[in-house]
Amino acid sequence: MSGVSTASEASQEPAPARFAEHEVKALLREWGVAVPRGTTAASPAEVAAAARGLTPPLVLKAHGPGLVHKSDAGAVRLGLSGPAEAASAAGEMLAGLVSRGITPDGFLVEEQAAPGVELIVGVVRDPGFGPVLLTGLGGVWTEVMRDTALCLCPASEADARRMLAALRGAPLLHGHRGRPAVDSEALVGLLLAIGGAGGLWERLDLGEFELNPVIATEEGVVAVDARYLPGTAEPTGSRREPPGQDFTALFEPRAVAVVGASASRPNFGNMFLEFYKATGVPLVAVHPEADEINDVPTVPTLAEADADYALVAVPADRCAEVVRHAKGVSFVQVMSGGFGEAGAAGLEAELVRAAREAGARLLGPNCMGVYSPRGGQTFIGGEPGPPGHVALISQSGGLAGEVVRVGERRGLAFSRVATVGNSADVTPAELLGWLGGDEHTSVVGMYLEDPRDGRALFEALMSVRGRLPVVLLVGGRSGQGRRAAASHTGGMVGDGRVWQALADQTGAVLVGSQDDLIGALSFFQSHASRIVPSAAAPLPGASRGPRTGHDGDGDGLPAVLVIGPSGGASVLAADVLDAAGLVLAALPDETRDVLKALGAGAAGTSPANPLEVPVGPRGRPELVREVIGAIVARRPYPDVVAHVNVQSFFTFGTSADPLYAYAHNLARAQRDLPGTRITLVTRNGECAPPGVEDEVRAIAAGAGIPVYRSMEAAAVAVAAAARFIRGA
Repeated sequence: MSGVSTASEASQEPAPARFAEHEVKALLREWGVAVPRGTTAASPAEVAAAARGLTPPLVLKAHGPGLVHKSDAGAVRLGLSGPAEAASAAGEMLAGLVSRGITPDGFLVEEQAAPGVELIVGVVRDPGFGPVLLTGLGGVWTEVMRDTALCLCPASEADARRMLAALRGAPLLHGHRGRPAVDSEALVGLLLAIGGAGGLWERLDLGEFELNPVIATEEGVVAVDARYLPGTAEPTGSRREPPGQDFTALFEPRAVAVVGASASRPNFGNMFLEFYKATGVPLVAVHPEADEINDVPTVPTLAEADADYALVAVPADRCAEVVRHAKGVSFVQVMSGGFGEAGAAGLEAELVRAAREAGARLLGPNCMGVYSPRGGQTFIGGEPGPPGHVALISQSGGLAGEVVRVGERRGLAFSRVATVGNSADVTPAELLGWLGGDEHTSVVGMYLEDPRDGRALFEALMSVRGRLPVVLLVGGRSGQGRRAAASHTGGMVGDGRVWQALADQTGAVLVGSQDDLIGALSFFQSHASRIVPSAAAPLPGASRGPRTGHDGDGDGLPAVLVIGPSGGASVLAADVLDAAGLVLAALPDETRDVLKALGAGAAGTSPANPLEVPVGPRGRPELVREVIGAIVARRPYPDVVAHVNVQSFFTFGTSADPLYAYAHNLARAQRDLPGTRITLVTRNGECAPPGVEDEVRAIAAGAGIPVYRSMEAAAVAVAAAARFIRGA
């Protein structure tokens, strides 16, 4: 069979434009996939003889050019009583097709499969990530319900089960209204045969491959319709970065060279000279004539610059010539735009060739640079923040600058920040792979608009899974159309859904806003020692915590305890946490008496989760610590979210001392409970006098407690960590 490498023999023939259904089913049989028993005939006159020996009821299909969607063309007949009726139906079908200008190559007659749950299983080549496996409700429900789940190939058994559990129609698979459950093991086996390691997807020249419908019953699964459209696209991931690149000198250079500063008119190059002068890193400017610029010594070209890192800020058409002289410079970052993003792909390719000729790695073009307080790297004015363990990879320099400055304002401390722009050479995947072994990095944030080499990104994320939390913010997920195919499978693979599938498989956390990115990074930074992947040794008592509830794959997420002063706010908090997929498990019965004795819970009611705890100027600030300790001692909750109404502390006075005392007690509770992650939400913080929120944040940070101004922000962060732990 040309165009496909089967399990027994790899074809040397070029791929044809299409395959007939019976050819695809022959391939499926070789791979152990059940298909109906059938035969072919070249004309209606041959159908009856060909169909002898098949057990009615029968199905008749025409095949040939123009018959991709057979049902729409009137090229399918079901429930035929035998060979004679099949032959008669073939004659009628031929006349109808010819009247539409369609001449079929022949007919396929098959035994009709028993009824069951109809599903779709397919593989399509995504432009960014390569082969993607899809399953969902099939048959007539495919376009109507669009109930599908995705997975990047190769799928694992766990991936296959997650996909099936994620379907809204999953109850149909487990038995519904007296119908028996389908053979789920056979269904998982089918998904792995098509999209798993060593599966059929590895032998197909995608294009698109689709089984629709697959009929699932208690006795197994049968692919009753199959089609394969070969593709012409170059294999995704054909570009591979040099293995084992050490990026230490990128973030901690011995010296920095700046190209493009002016001796007469200040520009971006001059601005960066001032930035670097403030960090104290050894610095040189590149200028063909001047002896010095802004009190920085100069050299005429990069060839004379004894530096590990060079920043280039000259017009796009001059960049390649500048970079060509960068022999001996490990990393060259081109700030200039006007390359591939502006339609000048040839200019970008010339730039990459120049970097390779010089033996330098290229960052960008169209990017702002690198930030690393530990190594004196910066692209932001002002004093660098404290060195820390949060890394960031961003295709947007402007957004990276915002994340750094806003993040530092909220207590983040960065280890490595790299803006990659067009990623013409150094890619996000390559940087992530290196950060996975960086002793100074404990969590990575990524802002991406185009995966560049999506397959390499998938592999890099898998390589750090369970070891290094990765928080993904993706731009443009809703606006880009699909280029893969214009039919069933391709039409149901959308950019946003592929990114979610990537996150589900790799354990990365997908967030929807810059604020949520900062919030999730803050949570991972604050609770780094308390976030233990599920595969690792559990924290003391963590394995005994309640794990009720479910999300897409049916596995429980860690329970959350919510404590706050207001019943209404707590109810709203419960709604927010529920929407984030978190579980507010009931308080253990044995805590009720002790909580009542402490004075926790609304008057006249039994203590519940969310739990009302009086706070404010007239409250006991130590009560929150006592309550958390009493509950966790009897049933540990992995996460405790405490929220306060900051405004209430200043209704009858101006002193912030009661609020500070509350924060100190929460901090003491965190120190006393190393196996519990405590989060503080300061609602209505803008009502406090200037500086109060900063002080509360500082008190909490001293104990490793992240602080958020809304329950929505806290819920995203708590859920991010919970999903990382569960997915590791």
